Amino acid sequence: MPAPRPRQISDIMPKLQNVAQTSQYVVKFQLPVSSLRSYLRRKGINDRFIADDIGLLCSDAVLPGSALASVDTRGDFQGVIERFAHTRNFTQINLQFYVDNDYKSMKFIEHWMEYITGFNTDVAKDGYHFKLNYPSDYKSNETRIVKFERDYNRFLEYRFVGLFPLSLSSTRVSYQGSQVLKASATFSFDRYICGESNSLARALKNAFNEIFNRGNPTRDGFAISENELSKVFNRGNESDNKNTNLQDLYNGSVSQQVSNFNGTNFGFGQYISPGSNIDFG
Repeated sequence: MPAPRPRQISDIMPKLQNVAQTSQYVVKFQLPVSSLRSYLRRKGINDRFIADDIGLLCSDAVLPGSALASVDTRGDFQGVIERFAHTRNFTQINLQFYVDNDYKSMKFIEHWMEYITGFNTDVAKDGYHFKLNYPSDYKSNETRIVKFERDYNRFLEYRFVGLFPLSLSSTRVSYQGSQVLKASATFSFDRYICGESNSLARALKNAFNEIFNRGNPTRDGFAISENELSKVFNRGNESDNKNTNLQDLYNGSVSQQVSNFNGTNFGFGQYISPGSNIDFG
């Protein structure tokens, strides 16, 4: 490897200026389809609050981390120690919430945890006991944290599988120096998925941070096939010459009627394709 050559400051500054900020993010909770939702409604926590408001009240979040567990193997004759990974461990996440004056953000976590340990018994009775619900009833598989940039086009999404509140920290209140009340909670999860994982992202071949074909297979890694394109962009009538249409799609722009997989028409529009004569390099 040759020695590094001096670089102009003008070449370095754009790289240092194009860095992500910590302030653009959103947390989206989505609870499982179970009696948990109706239980929270009885406590005054409606679906709108869960879908929108609790995420906006999340004042401090973290992007999740993970670590690989490993095992050391020693050779019998070589004397060399090699390390191999065998398990991926996922750490817990801590979220902090502003407490609204209806205390819904605290009630949301309190009653979610209460549901987990059994809500069918009277908690005020002396004979109260835990009667845990099934994990499928209280674990969320669709909660997301999305970190994005100001243009909203660049983002990083994490979807949590098996998420539930593990602890709610004690919240300090004081007469001196009144401040905005905040509550901190720790959430456990089985694993996370980095990148979009919804059905549309899968159809467009950009799920899980895959790079969608942009006309430069050498750079982007692969080129989507014509059959796959026809599934995503179900254009026009079935009697159209598909080979001709797809060739036009690759070489330039096509203006035709666009519909979804069920045949519902969205109207006419123009799809601009990065054809072979366009260099995105």
